[in-house]
Amino acid sequence: MESNYSNENKLLIIKLTDEIDQHSADKVRRKIDDEIERFIPRKVVFNFDNISFMDSSGIGMVLGRYKLVKMIGGEFEIINVNKSIQKIFDMSGVTRIIKIKNKEENSEVIKQTNSESIKKHKERIEKQILDSIEKEEEDEGII
Repeated sequence: MESNYSNENKLLIIKLTDEIDQHSADKVRRKIDDEIERFIPRKVVFNFDNISFMDSSGIGMVLGRYKLVKMIGGEFEIINVNKSIQKIFDMSGVTRIIKIKNKEENSEVIKQTNSESIKKHKERIEKQILDSIEKEEEDEGII
């Protein structure tokens, strides 16, 4: 599981990376709950791009996170669902409760996340350069 948080618009994107079954659902749930509690986001997006299998434990995990996000006043949606997972969501009734966006609809969310990741990366590099210059100046007795 990977997560990406944007403080600017309080968006938390959770990219699920493993199968979600009875063996992994509890572990994934705990990690996601920690991220939600840490950031208190206004919107949580589950990216199912890399999920090829999910059983009823996964449905329970998703619905539980939906309820948690709604309790803190946030929005919740799911993106990048393949056909087999979409069928599971349809048959279980999840699609009547949770918004599931197709690839065209979610491209804006992904673009926003990528641009924010690039911005954070640039900021880290700039900080490293400034820290390096400052250390050199200290070593040379300039400051």
